[in-house]
Amino acid sequence: MSATASFAATHLVPLAAAGDDLDKSKVTPGVLGFIVFAVIGAAVWLLMKSMTKHMKRVSFEEAPEGAAPAPAAASATTAADGAAPAADGKPSA
Repeated sequence: MSATASFAATHLVPLAAAGDDLDKSKVTPGVLGFIVFAVIGAAVWLLMKSMTKHMKRVSFEEAPEGAAPAPAAASATTAADGAAPAADGKPSA
């Protein structure tokens, strides 16, 4: 059990035993509730920041239909070498 969980458990046990003394309309989440909420908020902020960075890298431009992307540099080197390209588009050595 982690230190935080044992700390929370030691403070919750006396509260559970004294359940009749508490006014149920005045119970609040307390410091632990605030800490959990703050951690979730920070995690969401970091995830949104990361998602924005990754979305900026995405290219949304589509290639025109019917046009196959042919690398010009690979075809020029194979023509100069006289070697036919392999199935993966790279010239065989």
